[in-house]
Amino acid sequence: MSENTRTHHLIGRISAIVLLGLAVAYGIGGSRIEYAFSSDPLGPRFVPVMLAILLGLFGLIYMKFPGSAESFPTGKALVRILAIPLTLIISVALLEPLGFAASIFVLTAVTGWLFGASAKLSVIGAVVHAALWWFIFSFLLEVYLPTGAIFG
Repeated sequence: MSENTRTHHLIGRISAIVLLGLAVAYGIGGSRIEYAFSSDPLGPRFVPVMLAILLGLFGLIYMKFPGSAESFPTGKALVRILAIPLTLIISVALLEPLGFAASIFVLTAVTGWLFGASAKLSVIGAVVHAALWWFIFSFLLEVYLPTGAIFG
């Protein structure tokens, strides 16, 4: 086995360990969902716990058969890869002070820009995306969405 193949297998196994860690965290979080009553016979814990089990299973399979992973990204690709979860964290942090629409706008605009769209197209897409989801959740599904502390 060449050194390059070993490195690719190691990268695949590291990814599998990360997936297993996420599966455990997601499973613990899902199993702690409390509910007083439920019209669903399985309850609200079922889907998150089942997804955690599936993610763990796929992580174990990937650890056993890592395949040929690509080399670890560097430079601009690494910055973009790290910027996506950072953007998600910032968007979630903005949810309470700015509300759902502004939060989803920031997430969509930055993600579009990171994937190569121009700033103008990213903003247009983010406005449409935020308005679409606001309409679907607020008016069609009648789900409460936070408007943000600064907006009232």
